[in-house]
Amino acid sequence: MHPKALLDACAELVRQVLTFEHPADAVVSRYFRDNRSFGPRERATLAETTYAVLRKKLLFEQLARSGSGARERRLAILGFHGPRDFLKSALSEQEKQWLDACDAIRPDELMEHHRHNLPDWLVEPLRSQLGEEGFWSLAESLSQPAPLDLRVNTLKDKREAVQKELQKAGIQAEATPFSPIGLRIDGKPALTKLDAFVRGAIEVQDEGSQLLALLLDAKRGEMVVDFCAGAGGKTLAIGAGMRSTGRLYAFDVSAHRLEALKPRLARSGLSNVHPAAIAHERDDRVKRLAGKIDRVLVDAPCSGLGTLRRNPDLKWRQTPKALAELEQKQSSILASAARMVKSGGRLVYATCSVLPQENEAIAEAFSAAHPDFVMQDAGELLTQLKIENAAALCKGGETGTRYLRLWPHEHLTDGFFAAVWTRK
Repeated sequence: MHPKALLDACAELVRQVLTFEHPADAVVSRYFRDNRSFGPRERATLAETTYAVLRKKLLFEQLARSGSGARERRLAILGFHGPRDFLKSALSEQEKQWLDACDAIRPDELMEHHRHNLPDWLVEPLRSQLGEEGFWSLAESLSQPAPLDLRVNTLKDKREAVQKELQKAGIQAEATPFSPIGLRIDGKPALTKLDAFVRGAIEVQDEGSQLLALLLDAKRGEMVVDFCAGAGGKTLAIGAGMRSTGRLYAFDVSAHRLEALKPRLARSGLSNVHPAAIAHERDDRVKRLAGKIDRVLVDAPCSGLGTLRRNPDLKWRQTPKALAELEQKQSSILASAARMVKSGGRLVYATCSVLPQENEAIAEAFSAAHPDFVMQDAGELLTQLKIENAAALCKGGETGTRYLRLWPHEHLTDGFFAAVWTRK
């Protein structure tokens, strides 16, 4: 595609995404459906340019003020994903000079908010948890794209065998440092046509998400519930750990999201998964399972702020008011899901958030209101599961390892939290 046409397309996609009417990934997908003439390289340029603008929105908006032309074009130029000479062949002389001036600005010359590119309301909660050095390390990591992690379906294959298979296909995959069932890939190669994908040997899943499924530690023959299953990534990991035995319910209030589980479930080879849409957390289906379930995972609806490398639009779409509403929902969902856990059973509450009010605060309030649930030490549980360097994945409590607490800059995963209880 001609550089000018590609830059124009980037500017149009940036314009659509910055309305923030819909999630960025949905806008990008719809744009590609409406413009099917783009090849893989053009699609990659369009998507990565758009996400770069979202990651560095405050900085790029400041730099764009000194340029000319449409705002979305200036932003697309600043975030353009591709060789500089290719980009410059689409620019006027004035634009080239402006871009060179922008490129010459050093990070230490920038104001603080143009360096971290985070909304004001999010800065203080992160600083208070991480300190100054940790905050800037996190901010730097959030400005970068996330790696691509795969989970090996251990029902069908071993990690080492899949790793060799991918290598033969020209894809370099490294074993994930913590999850024993994960592989990490640089770049974004096409996976869906690989035999390993088609036969269900691999699924795309962040290493942190894999660890949540492992922490539930569901056994063969048990009754298990994935309470907010969504598209079922953790459901499939849990089912493989159960060796396709027992009964695994995948509950979600969105029938549409559960529909996305069906083709993945068909590839997985699992026969123990039972997806079911529920009206709300107090649905009759839930009530009928009261006190009958061995293990319940509550991967609660949350701000998603642990996934900012993948979903940078969330930091501009979330608000403190929306967070307060989420906290009420999280508490209600956790309390309802807990009723299903039988005596001696395990309950795991998890989010992909990095904010204490969605994590530790919810867990501590639940413990205070439910004395029949005894909190377990996540670090000890992960050590028992032979997770490498498990203590480094956890924080909190007297032992310092009470909660699973993953950070992008420390663990190279998405930001995740998990608390674990056993019912008396």
